[in-house]
Amino acid sequence: MAALLIVLFAPLMAVVALAIWLWDGRPILFVQERPGYKGEIFKIYKFRTMTNEKDERGELLPDEERLKGVGKIIRSLSLDELPQLFNVLRGEMSFVGPRPLLKEYLPLYTERQRKRHDVKPGITGWAQVNGRNLLDWPTRFEYDLWYVEHCSFGLDLKIFWLTLLKVFKREGIAQPGRATMEKFRGSGESLQESHRR
Repeated sequence: MAALLIVLFAPLMAVVALAIWLWDGRPILFVQERPGYKGEIFKIYKFRTMTNEKDERGELLPDEERLKGVGKIIRSLSLDELPQLFNVLRGEMSFVGPRPLLKEYLPLYTERQRKRHDVKPGITGWAQVNGRNLLDWPTRFEYDLWYVEHCSFGLDLKIFWLTLLKVFKREGIAQPGRATMEKFRGSGESLQESHRR
């Protein structure tokens, strides 16, 4: 299925890549290490949607200031996620599952939160169709864990169709005034575990 979709979306991905190159140059792809199934690290691929603009000290401007123009349109249509079809093809991700988060969050999880890695991460998931980036972290983790405990082919189909609806409506893309979700800093329980280790 991933191979078929890559072929079908190849013209669209070429257009998106060209738009990014013309708007802000290279790199066209955003590549970052993320933990996947059982916490194994892999490289996730996305179309880059933020510019490389820097301040007078040579540091990148805040995310909110770098998400604009073509990148903002690509993000609002969720087209930046299309390269993850290659992650699915490589067996690192699934179409549906908890979204792969930052590697730096791993030591901050509680024992229960670590169970989100008992399944492969997904391009979309139960949390994405129930609020996406508008959710706070505790709620997002609960949706992810509910999926892990109830995953089935029927549920995946439901999430897939709900995702298409969310993308069409452009809902839950970002929290007001933010381009990306606020960083996870751990719960009280997970921080205590981290100190003990």
